[in-house]
Amino acid sequence: MSRFDLDTLAQAHREFRKGRGENLELDTCRQRLLDHVDGDWSPELLQRPRQVIIAADFPKQVTHTVVWLSEMNLDIDLVQVGLWKVKDQLIAGFTKVYPTPEVEEFTLAPARIEAKAAAQKLEERSRAQNAVHVIVGAGLLPDGALLRLTPRHGVTEGIREDILAWVGEDRSRASVTWSNNTAKPLTWQADGKPYTPTGLANHIFTSVTGRKADGIQGTTWWDIDTAHVPDTVDPDEWRALAATHLAGLAKQLNGTSKDWTGLHALLNAVPAGRWTTYGDVAAVVNSHAVPVGTHLATCGQCPNAWRVLNAAGRVSPGFRWTDPTRTDSPADVLATEGVRFEGGVAAQEARLTLHELRGMAGG
Repeated sequence: MSRFDLDTLAQAHREFRKGRGENLELDTCRQRLLDHVDGDWSPELLQRPRQVIIAADFPKQVTHTVVWLSEMNLDIDLVQVGLWKVKDQLIAGFTKVYPTPEVEEFTLAPARIEAKAAAQKLEERSRAQNAVHVIVGAGLLPDGALLRLTPRHGVTEGIREDILAWVGEDRSRASVTWSNNTAKPLTWQADGKPYTPTGLANHIFTSVTGRKADGIQGTTWWDIDTAHVPDTVDPDEWRALAATHLAGLAKQLNGTSKDWTGLHALLNAVPAGRWTTYGDVAAVVNSHAVPVGTHLATCGQCPNAWRVLNAAGRVSPGFRWTDPTRTDSPADVLATEGVRFEGGVAAQEARLTLHELRGMAGG
């Protein structure tokens, strides 16, 4: 494996599938690998394979050998597995027995400088691979949202200029449509086909240069197109995402989710005559203003949804009543509850502070 490159792996994958009766072109196998990794294909990562040995126990001959190989700058972990039966169910437990944190810090650190550099690249690759999962999991981008091409990671300034000139010949090459599909979330307007962020970036790179791409992190190539506002999104909150790429979004959203139980409980506690914002609600429930607004516009079961306004204190254009026959606006309802409006903006004295909202959520 340490002497493999991307083409070697593609050939191995082709032979593997051929043995199971599936004949694939080499380029198809190569693209499958790129789609699977969706990150950095740095040669250093393949030259330094990480070894994880899992067993119920390790004899001294193994542990002594592993310690010596680690001091020779090989990355090896020993993981001990235990198996228990609890109420007729098997439970497995895993314990890392080597290297321990103390060994890594004081014994192996000098010998692992190069290995740590490679591990850092691997971590960067993992972040790129997980970016789509984070965004889909947080529900930030509604289906149909548009993204624009801005080539960044993995290309020189000259190639970047060549790509932009190539895009200028056909503007559909610069635009993709988002779908909440973790496998291939981008549909390229130039050909109507689905891609991963890195798969499409690699395709564009090859189309322009005639060379195979290596090491592009495609999640940095696609920015939110804030000129096109989805129907369910507040325009002000959407514009706040200008010049933000997928990798940057994932970094902002890491740890968020689409569990709206806490949101419903919080909205239920917002009293009559008071209002709050999408951003403040999102901060309390560990989300983002855009998915909160989208949920309120589409849920149909959110209590007191009319008491949530945008950051300027205005009713969001994306607000929808669950009863489509209603003709009054959230501002009308808030006014009957005692909230004063001037020029379409709610009075600040009626706005709940973030501290008050946290108190309602029990935090």
